[in-house]
Amino acid sequence: MRKRTFCLIGCALVALAGCGDSTETAGDANSAESQEPIKVSLALNWFPEAEHGGFYAADVHGHFADAGLDVTIVPGGPGAPVLQEVATGKVMFGVSTAERVLLGRAQGADVVALMAALQDSPRCIMVHEKSGIRKLKDLRGLTLAVGTGSPTAEFLKTQLPLEDVEIVPYSGNVAEFLINENFAQQAYVFSEPFVAEKNGGDPHCLMISELGFNPYTSLLITTSEAIAEHPELVQKMVTASVRGWQAYLETPVETNRDINRQNPEMDLDILAFGAESMRELCVNESTSKSKLGRMTLDRWRTLTEQLEATGLIDQGVVEPQAAFTLQFLDRHEDDASPVDTAASAK
Repeated sequence: MRKRTFCLIGCALVALAGCGDSTETAGDANSAESQEPIKVSLALNWFPEAEHGGFYAADVHGHFADAGLDVTIVPGGPGAPVLQEVATGKVMFGVSTAERVLLGRAQGADVVALMAALQDSPRCIMVHEKSGIRKLKDLRGLTLAVGTGSPTAEFLKTQLPLEDVEIVPYSGNVAEFLINENFAQQAYVFSEPFVAEKNGGDPHCLMISELGFNPYTSLLITTSEAIAEHPELVQKMVTASVRGWQAYLETPVETNRDINRQNPEMDLDILAFGAESMRELCVNESTSKSKLGRMTLDRWRTLTEQLEATGLIDQGVVEPQAAFTLQFLDRHEDDASPVDTAASAK
């Protein structure tokens, strides 16, 4: 069961920024004569789950191999230092969330988002159906478990009255929820609610995005240095990842089997539920499947302003336009054949 830790990226990031030699080399990534697959690593922000499905699908369906890449997917876990590893060159690519990218950049980490698999955040507050609570503003008279000091928790405190609400640390499981009808907790809409219901609970999800806090999720990230020095390699990774996510949303079964082998705690039934639930988070009215991964400056500006309002980053320290790039998505879409475009639009 997941245990999401929403701790801020601390001083270790700054300390790491100047330490050690990179353990990852891109090789002759820009040479057309290079015949051997290029070895790179992709660090996950959690254990393998449905939220990483498109990256695993890129491996399972051969999109990485077709791009000439030999990608090692490195599972994460509680406190996985993805931004530090990417920023210091230990790995070339990582998976993170938009608010983590901004927090990292505020502390000097040169990390840049390349694509956003999930357009809408899966974060929710899980309450009991019998509580009758249907709006986040109606949270009152209960215990709420959220990550201590997390951006989500800090945002909720600024937006909601939280009358007679005791905030406690998130334990990482649904055990307390199942025995305490006066208990609510943070969750990902395609994970904890499924587990709670499977174990006899009555979960009802209140999407935090309804308050306007809607960070891009399952971001593929790298550094501006990697972009400058190995643009063709970065292009290959973005293109293969987009195709992997398109494949996962279309036919997730084979990939889910692979994720289950990597992380047996993720049963096939919860992975199937996750894949189905994510479709509407990845593809919506503003982002078609052929445009999967797109990001907008308005969204990054809004998120920056929200983090500034909570005091998590100082005003004016982060330039939202520098936190992401569309150049590789633009080229991927320009290079897509009519057949590819038609297939991905289904």
